[in-house]
Amino acid sequence: MHQLSTSILAADFNKLGEQIEEVEKAGCQWLHIDVMDGMFVPSISMGMPVIASIRKKSNLFFDVHLMVEKPERYVEEFARCGADMITVHVEACNHLDRTIELIHDSGAKAGVALNPATSLTTLDHVLDKVDMVLLMTVNPGFGGQKYIASCTPKIRELRKRIKDLGREIDIEVDGGVNDATIETVLEAGANIIVAGSAVFKGDIAKNIHMFQEQFSKY
Repeated sequence: MHQLSTSILAADFNKLGEQIEEVEKAGCQWLHIDVMDGMFVPSISMGMPVIASIRKKSNLFFDVHLMVEKPERYVEEFARCGADMITVHVEACNHLDRTIELIHDSGAKAGVALNPATSLTTLDHVLDKVDMVLLMTVNPGFGGQKYIASCTPKIRELRKRIKDLGREIDIEVDGGVNDATIETVLEAGANIIVAGSAVFKGDIAKNIHMFQEQFSKY
């Protein structure tokens, strides 16, 4: 199943509620929420109050991406705020297996994220325990970056590993995915696509429909 996970990092925060409604009306089912602490990545973004606030008005699936150090400290609170999927970075966890277990115990689905230079071998002992793997195709911390083409074989290799494992695990790709790169990542095996600038710049509904048309080919 292919899904567009619309990243509100690129939204106009003065019109956030209105733009989330536009996203929902256009048929998008997932909302990607980037949480950045200024330590694991240079930028600082939104946190629990924003998620709790929009949860009251939205029925979308909240795909919460924690770009923070020691994310296990916050898992339970993000789940209480309304996160449906909580994704943590391999690079940020001292005890990744324990953090995945904590996410599941909190009632959320568990995702694991890898930066572009991080090897898939870091998943060797946890791939059978996660619901989703998020492959960063830009270096995290800022929106609007260009897709790193050398990540494409990594997507393809991960899809092969998942197929060999015999489990249904989503592959999410985040970074530089737009009308010029969407076919590349879908062909490689990704099924959850994060898009921020490619959705919120211009006509939101029209942009979402472009992604949906591409999904229909796979």
